Amino acid sequence: MWRAKLAVVLSGVLLTAAVQAVDLSAHMLAKGTALIGVNGKQHMLRAGQTSPEGVTLLSASRAGAEVEYEGETYTLTLSSHIATSFVEAESIEVRLNQSHGGHYRTSGMINGQSVNFMVDTGATAIAMGVGHAERLGLNYQSGDQGMVNTANGPAHAYGVWLRSVAVGGITLSNVQAIVIGNFGSQDILLGNSFLGNIDMSTENGVLVLRAVQ
Repeated sequence: MWRAKLAVVLSGVLLTAAVQAVDLSAHMLAKGTALIGVNGKQHMLRAGQTSPEGVTLLSASRAGAEVEYEGETYTLTLSSHIATSFVEAESIEVRLNQSHGGHYRTSGMINGQSVNFMVDTGATAIAMGVGHAERLGLNYQSGDQGMVNTANGPAHAYGVWLRSVAVGGITLSNVQAIVIGNFGSQDILLGNSFLGNIDMSTENGVLVLRAVQ
């Protein structure tokens, strides 16, 4: 059993990002057709078609898909997630503008699926509601059970581990998360189990997330 303190705060912000990598994932596979995720946006492609970001579907079957980007070929399955650099760089950066509420929000991916995050440096781990967990297909009920204190009062919660978490070109593996019963936010909270493993700074009100390569 474990306990954690978590402040659930609702807010809205505007996102701008300086992305140094392309995130590739497969969300549906069929013969000659695939639903390909590119930096959180999904495109239904037939073999030979190219997404607006320049990702071309070479072939697809129920077993997997081959895509080409910038002259390189990548193989995707439903369980895979690939981040590949556009250019050689010492670091990957994501820049987020501050909203009128003083918070930061960004799109991202959990286990290769698109989600919306709100940055919360006061959260011990990535935090989400039961609805989020069920949409992501997480077997949260088999995780460690406990209670957490939220802005809505005490709540039952489960501790889980996420296979991958991506924000822009930054991808981390094996990230801890908490699934909360009476979660009060529409967005998943991007807490310190992710933020604590990257560099963070602010520049004139812009939050800079940086993963050093």
